Amino acid sequence: MAGSSDGFWLIKTVDKKVNVKGAPYLDMMLCNKETEISAKLWDYSELVHGAYAPGDVIKVRGSVTQFNGNDQLRVDKIRHTEVNDGVNIADFVPTAEYSGEMMLGEIMNIIANVADEELQRLTYELVKEKEDQLLHWPAAFKLHHAIRGGLLYHTLSILRLCQSVAGIYPGVDKDLLMCGAIVHDLCKIEEFNLSSAGLVTGYSVKGELIGHLVMGAMKIESKAQQLGISSEKAMLLQHMVISHHGEPEFGAAVRPMFLEAEILSQLDKLDATIYEINEAVSGVGNGEFTQRQWALDNRKLFNHGRKLPQTKANLE
Repeated sequence: MAGSSDGFWLIKTVDKKVNVKGAPYLDMMLCNKETEISAKLWDYSELVHGAYAPGDVIKVRGSVTQFNGNDQLRVDKIRHTEVNDGVNIADFVPTAEYSGEMMLGEIMNIIANVADEELQRLTYELVKEKEDQLLHWPAAFKLHHAIRGGLLYHTLSILRLCQSVAGIYPGVDKDLLMCGAIVHDLCKIEEFNLSSAGLVTGYSVKGELIGHLVMGAMKIESKAQQLGISSEKAMLLQHMVISHHGEPEFGAAVRPMFLEAEILSQLDKLDATIYEINEAVSGVGNGEFTQRQWALDNRKLFNHGRKLPQTKANLE
């Protein structure tokens, strides 16, 4: 991608920093639907260049160079978009392939088929409480499903996997597995701050201090007490939430200690890994390797070209 660049971008993150000589600069992460790139505006002056915030769509002119093996955009000119530019923010925000309404409707149908009345009622009320935000909320800041609608997309993909696993292994408690999968990431809604464009700009105070696993367990306990749900059943869901990252080094409070918790943890990792591999490989040509992917054990990935890489699951 090295060379000159002149076009429109959405600001995902922006920070005003100072270099070793004390000169101010803007450190930005810019994105569109296809890609994102680190950008630097050196010798920044708000009076000269203007003020910018996450979610702004801007026009920039500059040059792309390599820094530590990755593309970096050196910004020479920058401005806010104008009405005459004809820019549509939907062209810049990476979005799930399916509408939030479609995905939420499917999840509600799954909840309606849960046979355990207490688990069904508890799960329904937890989802219903966050219904409006779920329609567009991302699942992450920078890694898997960090797109508008990504949280529902990730959740529904896992539910499809859960249905298959439960159909193969008769010893699996399908009601518990499905309900645990539905609620496992719900409190990411409280963990992130979002821009006006619907992308994560950073972590909330609660997200930094508590995190979505612990917040999720707290929410389950509170809602179960409010609804008069069995504390034993609530505890099973709480364990699935706080253990689904698998290992303490990845944020789990405890390791999974029963079958459905282990299945959820493995499928959560599988869906995230599939998404990240497809995203990485879709950026290179047939027969080429990606850059090393730090989130995937620093591996290079190979595009064998046998099938067009896709980020979306077959949810239809």
